[in-house]
Amino acid sequence: MTATLVFPQPPQSLDDWLQNPLEQTEWLDGNLVEKNGMTLRHSEIQVRLATHWQIYVSDSQVGGKVYSDVPCRTQQQGRRPDVAYLTPQLVTEYGDVAVLPQSFPLSAEIVSPTDRAEEVIARAVEYLQSGGLEVWLVFPENRWLIVVTATHRQIFIAGETVSTQTTLPGFSVGVDELLA
Repeated sequence: MTATLVFPQPPQSLDDWLQNPLEQTEWLDGNLVEKNGMTLRHSEIQVRLATHWQIYVSDSQVGGKVYSDVPCRTQQQGRRPDVAYLTPQLVTEYGDVAVLPQSFPLSAEIVSPTDRAEEVIARAVEYLQSGGLEVWLVFPENRWLIVVTATHRQIFIAGETVSTQTTLPGFSVGVDELLA
């Protein structure tokens, strides 16, 4: 007996994508877009940041969950932040959905060499306009980390310690430790 492989039909709309968010894709401006540009360094920093957030969530007993490359819906897009934190209240409300119907309270994007600065900044604004409270933009090549909230923007550089501004109160990590 021969097995037939069946590949899913690519989504034709945001609603289709929300029902079946294909791995390594986002729904942007009415189109299915493959997330690409990830390097070994990008992945290493993604894991390191997720681990630091997860250890803090566990040790501080603040609760909630940390995710990587998990789908969420912004106002008109389907996104996948590199690292995201969901509060205990939102875990209770949405913990079993395939796609979070809003932005994560805390999201991080590890900027790849192929990313354009304008697009990365627009993504941070998009997250904030869709329920996000804080966005970390990590620039590995420049060794910068920009933390963006609705009212503040801060840049942290090598030798400094970055801390959360609105989410995960008390969390901090050295830029050098994160981007080593």
